[in-house]
Amino acid sequence: MRKIILASTSPYRQQLLRQLRLPFVSVAPTFIEKIDPNVAPALLVRHLALGKAQSLVESYPDALIIGSDQVFVDQRNRPVGKAGNLDAAFQQLKQMVGKTLCFYTGLALLDSRSGTVQTDYATFSVSFRNLTDEQVFNYLQREKPFDCAGSFKIEGLGITLMEKMEGEDYNSLIGLPLIKLVNMLELAGVRVLGDNVP
Repeated sequence: MRKIILASTSPYRQQLLRQLRLPFVSVAPTFIEKIDPNVAPALLVRHLALGKAQSLVESYPDALIIGSDQVFVDQRNRPVGKAGNLDAAFQQLKQMVGKTLCFYTGLALLDSRSGTVQTDYATFSVSFRNLTDEQVFNYLQREKPFDCAGSFKIEGLGITLMEKMEGEDYNSLIGLPLIKLVNMLELAGVRVLGDNVP
């Protein structure tokens, strides 16, 4: 089977990819992310995902390289980044209380041997409950999701912030749209449920 490279050191993406039970290697991409608020989110996340995958082509000239990136947009369709600290996260979450916002997750599968590229994206919307300042602060103190877009981890205590969630693949909310990835891998010749896979 072809070597599969995940162009990410995100433990969340690694955990998701392990669900497919395919052998893979996780490698930090050398691509420098630049979030341009003037670019449509669907286009932006595909560009970022592809940039990550392309950054590893020279190091892995005969591999299937997976890139993924995520942008959370506010109600004006502007990207919301990672807060980085408690104060910024509190302000970020306070602006989301009682609102519905959307995640865009870009995906790229690059065959470095043939140069073939597949890109796509998935969307997932989240509706936040009406929360008090105390509830927001308590959540942030317990979870410390400062390295996550939108300042919450849906796979953890972040689920308590939600009124409703809608989308085609909940995995995209965590960072890797597995349904789309399986289709891409199949097109690249990897039969995820085939006899050749452990």
